[in-house]
Amino acid sequence: MWPYLWKEFREFAIRGNEIDLAIGVVIGAAFGKIVTSFVNDVLMPPLGLLLGRVDFSNLFLNLSSQHYATLAEAKQAGAATLNYGVFINTLIDFAIVAFAIFLLIRQVNRLTRREKDAEAPATKPCPYCATEIPLPAIRCPNCTSPLDAAKGTAAG
Repeated sequence: MWPYLWKEFREFAIRGNEIDLAIGVVIGAAFGKIVTSFVNDVLMPPLGLLLGRVDFSNLFLNLSSQHYATLAEAKQAGAATLNYGVFINTLIDFAIVAFAIFLLIRQVNRLTRREKDAEAPATKPCPYCATEIPLPAIRCPNCTSPLDAAKGTAAG
């Protein structure tokens, strides 16, 4: 039983779709880290400077009776906080990743559409002799039957 189970698992794991999915997850995780770094280290500092030297990652609402100057102090003391600055960073993170995925899927759809257009048939069967004739033909070159140009069928 175990050798059969192992063989079946190997066949499942080695099929192309699962490997493609695994590669996509790994690349997506790496891309997510890049975007997070971009938001936290490149985008938010100048934005915080423009908004009056605000550090978004340190914006929090203290829910305890003690006063804490920074989020790190509150966390170290174990105080309950609402970390809305970190949440804002995460929202911007998500928006950038979602937009990048939108652009990627849009491009894939565009390429897929081109492939489908390229695969469109260039011929049609003659309704009389069943030979393949070009789509714009109005008369079959083999049996000389007149065809309705608009429908590609035999003329009445």
